[in-house]
Amino acid sequence: MDFDVTSISAIVAAAGVLVGVAYYVLDMRNQSRRRKTDQLMRLYYSGTSNKFLDSLWKVMNLQVKDYQDYVRQYGSLLTTDNPMNRAFYTVFTYYELIGILLYRKLIDLVTVYDIWGSTSPIMLFEKIKPVVLEIRRETEPGAFVGFEYLCHELKRNEPQLKKMLNGALRKIQSQTSLNSH
Repeated sequence: MDFDVTSISAIVAAAGVLVGVAYYVLDMRNQSRRRKTDQLMRLYYSGTSNKFLDSLWKVMNLQVKDYQDYVRQYGSLLTTDNPMNRAFYTVFTYYELIGILLYRKLIDLVTVYDIWGSTSPIMLFEKIKPVVLEIRRETEPGAFVGFEYLCHELKRNEPQLKKMLNGALRKIQSQTSLNSH
């Protein structure tokens, strides 16, 4: 095979294009990971703020049977401004956002489970589900569907998520115990 300068330069140019494309793809993946990490960090920080934790405590201790009972005690979620309604919206919109980001695949379920677990969001949604269902019937059919989606995915995948988390924890523990000796 005879290669002239033109053939060699064409091969080198093609190789350069391939290297450039590969670099671009790797860089885009890295940027995507960074964006997802930034989103999770912002969610984590807002979910550990005193305002959120105070709101979560109020909603977790809420004693209502259904939406009518809620309205009797605190007024309409849509028209009454009071600390309980603000707490309700603070907590539910937080989990709604997590559910929507999960649905849009902007965050992944494994990481959500690793950070937030499943007990708190599922228990909270089940506790307030009668209120949410009535809100959907009366005013807003799509109210808190992201939060419900989050809970559904956590329930559906919990055995696998738990197994993955336990495996990761064992691996971390074995690495740290080996390094400490």
